[in-house]
Order: sequence, then structure tokens, then C-alpha cells
Amino acid sequence: MAQDNPDKKPVRPASIHAGHRQRTKERFLKYGGEQMEDHQLLELILFYAIPQGDVNPLAHRLINRFGSLREALDADPEELKQIAGISSHTAALLRLFPEVAARYQQSEAISTATVIRNAADAAEIFRSCFVGARVEKVYMISTDAKAKLLSCDLIAQGAADAVLMDSRKVVRTALSRNAWQVFLAHCHVSGVAIPSTADRQATARLQQALALLGIRLSDHLIFADGDYVSMLQSGLMEAWR
Repeated sequence: MAQDNPDKKPVRPASIHAGHRQRTKERFLKYGGEQMEDHQLLELILFYAIPQGDVNPLAHRLINRFGSLREALDADPEELKQIAGISSHTAALLRLFPEVAARYQQSEAISTATVIRNAADAAEIFRSCFVGARVEKVYMISTDAKAKLLSCDLIAQGAADAVLMDSRKVVRTALSRNAWQVFLAHCHVSGVAIPSTADRQATARLQQALALLGIRLSDHLIFADGDYVSMLQSGLMEAWR
């Protein structure tokens, strides 16, 4: 009779969830995400944060708590970690998705939109900069004299209700890009795109500082929830003279 090998490790049975995970991945690779519901896409993401076990109930808990895939991915990490089964590792992965999507959309917009003539053109690029923003951010587009896009730069980011617009950094960035004109934009995470008194004062200050160098500040856009207000079109800043 053959003797048992004491060093031989027992063979573990395949996880009952392994087949489901593999089928879900193959379905996504074959058909994309259009035919998948929010909780199914979220479950697919969770596969990579939680290597073993059934994460379907967790995906449903996230959707039930936040209402949609987008809201779950945009949620504050501390809120995410209040859900049973969400660790710091998992919260970081979930928050990574909107950040990557924003960078992807911004890169695509910058590569295709080569001429910035007005607020609508600028908004096509700026909009992707604020996807998933949880603090106020300031971005600046620089163009040459023919309105060809030179760059879109992050100028500053602050708190949930305020951000400092540093005149020196705006001027320094515009000069480094050899800009003829610039467009500014910042977001209000409060969800209201109405320019404040501080916004109007900062815009006037920046317009004057740039004008001394012969650089045109063509507009300042305020974004909230994907929508925006043009300060120029609203009569809240002076047109270039």
C-alpha cells in the first residue's frame, strides 16, 4: 500500500464563485458594459479589490446606499468605508475610477478640440476637468493668437467651498505657455454655478494683471454638476478691449 505523503498539501476545491467571476469578465470583454446594469459593473470592479468571495451583495448595498453607479464612485471615501465590506483599499479603487475617467476625457478633448474661440469651445475641455470633483479647482486654457489650443493647466485646488486664485501662478503659467489669450474655469461643488462676489473680484484682478502683459482673459466659467455659467455672457466681467 502506498504511504501518505505528509508534505503533500491538500487540494482545495475551486471556489463556487470563480466560475461566475470568469463569466462576468468574459461577458464584459465580449459585449462591453452597455448590456450590464449598474450593480453588475460595480461587482466587476469589486472583483479586483476583493479577490475572493461573493461581492454581488456588496455591489447591491452600494447601489442601495448611494442610488447609482456614478454616485457610488463619486462618494467620499469615509462614506464608502461605512458600508460593511468596504476597506480603505476598496474605497481607493472605487474613487480611482472617476479620476481616471476625467483624465481620459480631458486628454481626448485636448487632442481633438484645437481651436478655442468662445465659452462653448472652452467648456468642452473644461467640463471633463471637474468630473467627480469634491473640492473647488481652477483650470486655465491657453491659446495662441489664432485661438489654437496650447494647454489646459490645473492652477489651484482648495476646499469644498473655496479656492485661492493666485494671480502670480496664473500669470506665470500664461507666460510659460506663450499665451495670447486664456480662459479660466473653476467649479462650485455646492452644485450652484452662480458666480460669487469673490469670483467677480478675483476675475477683475486677474484680467488686469494679464492685460499688463498683453494677454487677454477672454472668459471665466463657473461649473457645477456638469453645467456652467459664462461670466462674460452674464455681464459679470468686462470684455477685452
